[in-house]
Amino acid sequence: MSEPRTLGELKRSTSGTKISVREEMRKNLLRKLATGEGLFPGVLGYDDSVVPQLVNAVLSKHNMILLGLRGQAKSRLLRSLTTLLDPRLPVVAGCEIHDDPFRPLCKRCRDLTSERGDETPVAYLAPDERYVEKLATPDVTIADIIGDVDPIRAARGGHDLASELTMHYGLLPRAHRGIFALNELPDLAGRIQVGLFNILQEGDVQIKGYPVRLSLDVCMVFTANPEDYTARGKIITPLKDRIGSEIRTHYPNTLEQGVAITQQEAWTARGDGVRIPRYLREVVEGIAFAARRDKKIDRRSGVSQRLPISALENVVSNAERRALLQKESPVVPRISDVYAALPSLTGKFELEYEGELMGAEHVGRELIREAVGEAFSVYLGSVNFRPVIAFFEGGGSLKIRDDSPAGEVVVQLERVPGIQEHLSLLGVEPGDPAPLLASAGEFILEGLYAQKKIGRSDDRGFMAPERRSDVDMDLDRLERLRKMKKQVN
Repeated sequence: MSEPRTLGELKRSTSGTKISVREEMRKNLLRKLATGEGLFPGVLGYDDSVVPQLVNAVLSKHNMILLGLRGQAKSRLLRSLTTLLDPRLPVVAGCEIHDDPFRPLCKRCRDLTSERGDETPVAYLAPDERYVEKLATPDVTIADIIGDVDPIRAARGGHDLASELTMHYGLLPRAHRGIFALNELPDLAGRIQVGLFNILQEGDVQIKGYPVRLSLDVCMVFTANPEDYTARGKIITPLKDRIGSEIRTHYPNTLEQGVAITQQEAWTARGDGVRIPRYLREVVEGIAFAARRDKKIDRRSGVSQRLPISALENVVSNAERRALLQKESPVVPRISDVYAALPSLTGKFELEYEGELMGAEHVGRELIREAVGEAFSVYLGSVNFRPVIAFFEGGGSLKIRDDSPAGEVVVQLERVPGIQEHLSLLGVEPGDPAPLLASAGEFILEGLYAQKKIGRSDDRGFMAPERRSDVDMDLDRLERLRKMKKQVN
């Protein structure tokens, strides 16, 4: 059966009973919960924390705010709320504010239904068309959010400026019968925050001093950084009081959750020839975890989940470039590719004073080393690598360039006793392709270096542990700078 295309057909096919958008979301959420249908697709790691609070807010028909640092999927959560809207919503055709055909608000639709009656044309909106999002910035005006007089419209239509037909509706009225999302709420100027009071409390707005009031039906959702959403921040307390639920987001609680999120979001599906070892995924994810607890990095600004996503994409790209140059397959990233991905790391965190003294690149290298050491402990922490260490202590060295062919790396690794025997712990067998063997062998060497059991330098490669690494020298330099600062003070 085709959808009704006029108001008369719509009357005959439905009771015309009105429910608010928040009641609509509640109804659909209850249905999903009853049938066990998945909620908020693509959002991982929040099943036991954020999602239950979000469900409670929707069931309570609250306007809500998500508080969290950057890269915590706040915007994705807000956009996923459209999955709780009906598949199709009837509106007066051509209406700027998606008027209900049975109860039109705007002057244009009231005149149209009065003139044409049951022949009033009806159109339909999909859920995504009922979602309006705005990034709050200090230059946002009341006209942007609520609306203003449009003199050009008045002139072209021959209307008096006092006529409702001269209104230009802002984003909020255009979200009527839908969801209005405002990102970074505290960045909105104070006078604009005041302008949101009525819609949150009474559900209506008044445009530019017009006597007419629009009783809007909108679910309002916001995001903010917790640091700004305080009495000391930039939020007006009466506005804060009118928001029904405050929901805290967070970064992944476990490495497994982080790996799953990065695997979902990172663009690594570049054909059947790309194979990313699990231990390497954990190294990349471990960099983000290490950065979030590092005192040289500003925790208030956070370390976005985009860091491991961008890093993994860069790691695969470097491995892909090497494989093309060396004409080898499959494409298997190595630890050296993680170091090559430093440009995707250094812009993702803000440094404290100590970190600025060292420099972003050195901090990034230190984070990689820490992440490799932790992954090495998980996979190979109980293995006795004394023969490998003895090889380097006896004067042996191994120079592996990041662009070395996999076959050449494997030949060099065979010189070191005690490596080949433990590759199976990394899911690699002796008969596997050379790129897999090279990646696993380099991970073992880098892990031993991260735990300071062997040394490494840019000139000589892996060697005896007596030689100081660049990172160690940087730490010494930082300690000297601290002492100099104390003396000056």
